[in-house]
Amino acid sequence: MNNPQLDKNGRLKHLLSIEGLPKDILTQILDTAESFAGVSEREVKKVPLLRGRTVCNLFFENSTRTRTTFEIAAKRLSADVVSLHIGTSSQSKGETMLDTVNNLVAMHADIFVVRHAQSGAAHFIARHVAPHVHVINAGDGRHSHPTQGLLDVFTIRRYKPDMHNLRVAIVGDILHSRVARSEIHALTTLGVPEVRVIAPKTLLPEYVERLGVHVYHDMRQGLKDVDVVMMLRLQNERMNGALLPSAQEYFKCYGLTPDKLALARPDAIVMHPGPMNRGIEIDSAVADGTQSVILPQVTYGIAVRMAVMSMLAGSGE
Repeated sequence: MNNPQLDKNGRLKHLLSIEGLPKDILTQILDTAESFAGVSEREVKKVPLLRGRTVCNLFFENSTRTRTTFEIAAKRLSADVVSLHIGTSSQSKGETMLDTVNNLVAMHADIFVVRHAQSGAAHFIARHVAPHVHVINAGDGRHSHPTQGLLDVFTIRRYKPDMHNLRVAIVGDILHSRVARSEIHALTTLGVPEVRVIAPKTLLPEYVERLGVHVYHDMRQGLKDVDVVMMLRLQNERMNGALLPSAQEYFKCYGLTPDKLALARPDAIVMHPGPMNRGIEIDSAVADGTQSVILPQVTYGIAVRMAVMSMLAGSGE
C-alpha cells in the first residue's frame, strides 16, 4: 500500500505521523538535523535552502513554542514565512479550512505547517493539496505530534548515542498526549529495546500495551534503572470528568522529585515537551537540575524542524 507521506521515490513528501515511517527516513531526519544543529551558533544564522519558498503556519490551536520554533526554522532556511492567527482570520467569517488552504496555494504557498484540535486535520489537507505542496503536522487532537517526537528522540540520541541499549520511561498523561504516541512509535522504530509508560489507569489509553510498551502504575517501580525520564503535561483542557483526585495527590504519586529521580540511573536525563506545570508534574529542583535537558530540547527543535522542511523541499513533486 502506498504511504501518503512518501513520494514515488520513497522520499519524504509530507510529515503527518511517525507511525508508518520507515526507520531509514527517521534516521535521515535525525542525521540531517545534526547538520543543522550548529547553524544557531553561527554569526549569520541562515542557509539558503528554502530561498524563494513560502512556508505557511496554519495554527487552528494555540501553541506559542511550536509556532515560534517553526517560524525560526523556516527563516533560518531563508524561506518567506506567513503565520495565520486563524481565530481572527477568514475562518471566523465562515470560510472552510480547505478554502483557506486553497487560497494560500493560489498565492504560491509551498509548505503548510498545520496544528488543529481535530485528529486527522493535517492528513485531510495533505489529501487535497497539489503534488508540489507539502504538509507538516504540528499536532492534531490526541493523535500525533511528529516533530515533537522527533526532537525528543534527537535529544535522547545526543545524550545517549547507543539507542539499542536504553530504557526510556514516559510518565504522566499518556491518554491525551499526542507527543507520547509519536515518541513511542519513534523509539520503537529506531530500536530502543525498552519503553515504559508510567501513569494512573485513568490516564492510560485502552490496550496501550499493543504499542510495545511496558506499563507501570507505581512510579518508583517504573523509574528503576531507566536512562531517560520523559515527563508529560497534564492536559486538563482535554479531560472530561474527574480523572484525578487532585493536583496535590497527582504530584505525590506521579510528580518527578529528586528522591524519585534517584531511582533511575545516575546519569539519566530528564525531559519535558513543555509547557511545564511545576509542582504538579515536576519539582523545580529537577526541572532546573543538572540532569535536566528540557531547554536543549527546545533548541534542538529548531534543527529538527529545519531538517524536515529541507527534506520536503528537496523531494520535489
